[in-house]
Amino acid sequence: MDDSRLAILIIAIVVLVACSAFFSGAETGLMSLNRYRLAHRARSGDRRAIRTLELLKRPDRLLGLILLGNNFVNNLGASLATVLAVELMGEAGVAVATAVITLVFLLFAEVTPKTLGALHPERIALPATLVLTPLLRLLYPLVWLINAMASVLLRPLGIRDTEVPAQALSSEELRSVVLESGKVIPRRHQRMLLSILELEEVTVEDIMVPRNEIVGIDLDDDWDTIVKQITHSQYTKLLVFRGDVDHVIGFLHLRKVLPFLQQPGGLNREGLEALVREAYFIPEGTPLNAQLLAFQSEQRRIGLVVDEYGDLLGLVTLEDILEEIVGEFTTDPTAGSRGMTPTADGGYLIDGVATVRKINRKLGWELPTDGPKTLNGLIMESLDSIPEPGTSVLIAGHPVEIVKVAGNRVKTARVGARLNS
Repeated sequence: MDDSRLAILIIAIVVLVACSAFFSGAETGLMSLNRYRLAHRARSGDRRAIRTLELLKRPDRLLGLILLGNNFVNNLGASLATVLAVELMGEAGVAVATAVITLVFLLFAEVTPKTLGALHPERIALPATLVLTPLLRLLYPLVWLINAMASVLLRPLGIRDTEVPAQALSSEELRSVVLESGKVIPRRHQRMLLSILELEEVTVEDIMVPRNEIVGIDLDDDWDTIVKQITHSQYTKLLVFRGDVDHVIGFLHLRKVLPFLQQPGGLNREGLEALVREAYFIPEGTPLNAQLLAFQSEQRRIGLVVDEYGDLLGLVTLEDILEEIVGEFTTDPTAGSRGMTPTADGGYLIDGVATVRKINRKLGWELPTDGPKTLNGLIMESLDSIPEPGTSVLIAGHPVEIVKVAGNRVKTARVGARLNS
């Protein structure tokens, strides 16, 4: 064999190995791309991202093109290597060529480019589309024929549509994405995003102020008591009722009342009632995400939770829902632990009306939230009776001692840290 023919064969084999490496790396890179990042780049006007998304819409055509090109260059390269080996070594060259070309293609045209494509998909895949897009147009009839035959084979498996469906993440998958965001999203922002995802799993009963804790104005009280209550109230809105909270009239915004109180004889019982806005009622079981939108559409910030019979269960505010996302709004340093007083033994004295969710959020505990909504309810369910002071019970690994009982409920309990099992 003359030197020029030998050089041509060697160069041709090297070129074919490079082509095979291109197809292998492009295949792995394109399949490893982050579709959401790619879509973001496409929306920003990145032409390479737009071109790549177009190719990925029909993976059958893309894979058909890549595999067609890859198999063609691999087979041609193997044939040329065999010719070269036979020319140099005779019949023994066939075995040698098979071993050598297998090793060369495996190392340089498969493992290395595919590893690069998996580690740096955008760096490999996006430039590759500059070649694959016109090549697909050129070889489209052949690619279409191959895909048509492949579709016939896929039909017995129930696969007829080869287009990639729109990708959507479930709540659990999105939660995993947020948790794995690492350095991209600060930890505090991660907690906020996770709280937003949990809104659909939490209902208004989980965060409401129970009816026995609602502070309001009883119009049957004497006028001096009502005025004193308005002037000393720590709330901006008060429930107004007559006799008891089952006879609700509405809500009173104190900002509208105070200017009248500063004027002598400027406000009386009838004038006060005229300033009351009709109450807004919320069905029990309403998820927080739905209620947040309802508050927005109704232009409300506070509502009363009622059961299926219309009986009042509690009160929920817009701030209560927002605090589920961002935490406490108040600047009072003691407000975050209100109703939860640390004890010397590492436990806490907790008010019985404290919600289980609030306890878990404040103290980092994992008390069960799929049953009673308050600590009092949790204790009552565990004991199946109204306990006496001094009674102890173990709830989710936490030792609980009843400190004070008022009427038919636990007023205060001492709850310890979870015991090691």
